[in-house]
Amino acid sequence: MKKHIKLKGRIKTYLNFTIYLGALLCVVSFAASLADATAGLIVAIFTLFYFAITLSLYYYNKPLIMNELISFATEYGQIQRRLLRDLEVPYALLDDTGKVIWTNIAFENMVHQPKGYNKSITSLFPAITREKMPDDLELDECQYNITYENREYVARFKRISLKEMAEHSDMIDSDGYDGYLIAVHFFDETALKIALKELDDQSLAVGMIYLDNYEEALESVEEVRRSLLIALIDRKVNKYISGLDGIAKKLEKDKYLVILRKKAVVQLQETRFDLLEDVKTVNIGNEMAVTMSIGVGLAGLSYAQNYEFARNAIDLALGRGGDQAVVKTPESITYYGGKSQQVEKNTRVKARVKAHALREIITAKDKVIVMGHRMADVDSFGAAVGIYRVAQALGRKAHIVLNDVTTSVQPLVDLFKNNPEYDTDMIVTGSQAIDLAGNNVVLVVVDVNKPSITECPDLLKVCKSVVVLDHHRQGTETIENATLSYVEPYASSASEMVSEILQYTYDNIKIRTEEADCLYSGIMIDTNNFMSKAGVRTFEAAAFLRRNGADVTRVRKLFREGAAEYKAKADAVSQAEIYKQCFAISVCTNEDLQSPTIVGAQAANELLNIRGIKASFVLTDYQGKIYISARSIDEVNVQIIMERMGGGGHMSIAACQMEGTSLIEAIGVLKHVIDTMLENGEI
Repeated sequence: MKKHIKLKGRIKTYLNFTIYLGALLCVVSFAASLADATAGLIVAIFTLFYFAITLSLYYYNKPLIMNELISFATEYGQIQRRLLRDLEVPYALLDDTGKVIWTNIAFENMVHQPKGYNKSITSLFPAITREKMPDDLELDECQYNITYENREYVARFKRISLKEMAEHSDMIDSDGYDGYLIAVHFFDETALKIALKELDDQSLAVGMIYLDNYEEALESVEEVRRSLLIALIDRKVNKYISGLDGIAKKLEKDKYLVILRKKAVVQLQETRFDLLEDVKTVNIGNEMAVTMSIGVGLAGLSYAQNYEFARNAIDLALGRGGDQAVVKTPESITYYGGKSQQVEKNTRVKARVKAHALREIITAKDKVIVMGHRMADVDSFGAAVGIYRVAQALGRKAHIVLNDVTTSVQPLVDLFKNNPEYDTDMIVTGSQAIDLAGNNVVLVVVDVNKPSITECPDLLKVCKSVVVLDHHRQGTETIENATLSYVEPYASSASEMVSEILQYTYDNIKIRTEEADCLYSGIMIDTNNFMSKAGVRTFEAAAFLRRNGADVTRVRKLFREGAAEYKAKADAVSQAEIYKQCFAISVCTNEDLQSPTIVGAQAANELLNIRGIKASFVLTDYQGKIYISARSIDEVNVQIIMERMGGGGHMSIAACQMEGTSLIEAIGVLKHVIDTMLENGEI
């Protein structure tokens, strides 16, 4: 039913005021008649006359007043509509399906469409789908960043209920109005985004440059030319940084502090830090090329935080073997370079210092727990046995954490089981180790620096004093707050590092033949019978163990393979696919094998004997996971390949694990990673 137009508020009160006054005169007339009949009659006649004039004027003028009000409201609505049409902000009304039903001039100019355009908003902005618009259930307002014709906009949507609009009107019945409209404004923030980006590009980034082999490079050149070599390196670094509008300040003989803009760091990332390769071209007769490590910190909340990021980045670059750049932000860590082998340090000063520090830590505690990585290999167990001997020599009770004994480690474990020379609780499980742990216990982690793949990650939370001894390159995930960290990527194995520590921890330390065999086995397996990563110190460690009773023949007998393992390894080698003419990819079956991952690693080593093969990858499906063993000789860094797939390791020995995928899918992922890294020049 059509409603009558009604007046409300002050206008209604003003028009009805004369009637209210007439009612007051009636009361006065009645009171006057009580006091004096003549006076009361006069007032009554006046009142009747007043009512006659007032009512006639009221009914005559009311339609005129209403018409004037309606005309004013109509003109006011037209003004509002005109203002919306001329609004400089692009504005449009959509129905509940996202169809455009009204636009203003700014919107029409923005999308280059005439007035009356009534297609879906998605046809203009594909990113704005119906699911992203406000609905009548949950979402009432929303906004999105969109790009249109190289300009940046913020599109703000607001739902407008038709029922609420009808309820606020005296002219429309609100029954049956259950739909809604969607109002959308487009705010052009292109200039703001450009200004913010320019401001962000100008923000400070802190970098640190360390020369990895400064002393070794100087020793390889004639003494009279050493100052020239230093000057050429300084010139190379300063010229490169000044070309990026940055500042390089030499702090020490082999260390530089660098100040850059964030925009310059982006340029460095685009060129993949070609300074790493450029500095190697400095040659004035030096036999050894100079390599450097770069750490950059940016996007921190303060300059001090950026500096701290840079320090963490350079430590990470050095821990990964040097000759690479690391960029650290609050959200991520990015690696560049790392293509060359790290040069072995001839000096043992660092090993002696770390050994003395380890001795101080162990003597301050009552108990020692030694832990390696999950699915322990020979090197991990051998290093653990070496630390066990250190603890015993210092008079401390020690335990080795070992959950699952693989076939490769079983011969070594059997040397200590039922051996009267060793305690029955020498080897414990992870749960038993947690019960043994306490405030006065030191946890020594060997052959691993990633907490997630340790034998028992919960032990790291229980033990407050943690020591890390590892030879793998560090990645993003590291054991934090370690009391002592000794990570040397140039070392061939953790057993080699522990063998050196043994010589400095305790004077004239006595090592039993079983322990010497374990350490020697770790070195032998990780160096592939001294053919990979075997340096001078590797042979010195092997000689020390040989003097202490290690027997080469006895160790060889321990690691002879069964017929099934040998056949599986030969099968994996025979079925290898040569990819890109230099990558060998194969699959190791796990039928009738107790430790197929070990066989896969051995097959990867064998594949390197094929002429022209730079890297080998063997995949094994075991216990619902895909294990990939990667090996190389010197030309390809398999560590960065495996890091892309969630793993890590050494430049020449690395691995990763993949869950929720098949062998065929894993091979496809591996090939895609290799292709991508080849295109980007990363390998």
